[in-house]
Amino acid sequence: MVKKKGKPSGNTIALNKRARHDYFIEDTFEAGLVLQGWEVKSIRAGKVNLAESYVLLKDGEAFLFGCHITPLISASTHVVADPTRTRKLLLHNRELAQLFRGVEQQGYTVVALAMYWKSHRVKLEIGLAKGKKMHDKRATEKEREWNKAKERIMKRH
Repeated sequence: MVKKKGKPSGNTIALNKRARHDYFIEDTFEAGLVLQGWEVKSIRAGKVNLAESYVLLKDGEAFLFGCHITPLISASTHVVADPTRTRKLLLHNRELAQLFRGVEQQGYTVVALAMYWKSHRVKLEIGLAKGKKMHDKRATEKEREWNKAKERIMKRH
């Protein structure tokens, strides 16, 4: 009997919770990342912060700005490590065209949502997003509180 390998538990590396709070996410895409060796080692150790990161579209390509990958002392002794360097994103041409169209014509923003492992490769989930106004954030918070209260009531009865 051969046992199949399932998905590894905990394949999420980093989440950008702030992005879901500040933006309405209209569409999501999966992008590959061009990384250096020391960055992969740091990512395996969980030294990633996506909080201030965003995606810039330029010359028909997509780049990740503001993603902070802290270099490991043992892995980056022989390399000049820049923790916040610009990293290229790997997307299909039709996905890039859709992102460019959304940003240029409809006024969307492209934000990094999550970084995760997919078959030994680092992937980045990016989202085409529209900014929330203050009253939208309050309405979302009110709805979240109501759902929590509803769950509590359902558990009691």
